Amino acid sequence: MFGRREPVPFAFVAEADRFRSNVTPPPRERLSVGQMAGRWLLGLTIVAGLVGSLVVGTPALTVDNPGSQPQQSQASQKN
Repeated sequence: MFGRREPVPFAFVAEADRFRSNVTPPPRERLSVGQMAGRWLLGLTIVAGLVGSLVVGTPALTVDNPGSQPQQSQASQKN
């Protein structure tokens, strides 16, 4: 029904932890001044957008407490 369970040799997994290559990867290229400035500008733009949305959205989240004066429309004040 379920088939036979046979032992699977996992020796290759144990050997993979000990394997070391004699090929070194090439050194990473340094970013140019323009690329670095672009990344800084992108980061600053994202942070400024988040701060701006927080500043603009905060007044909408506050609960206005009108105090003891009930609000009346201008039409009701003309009588």
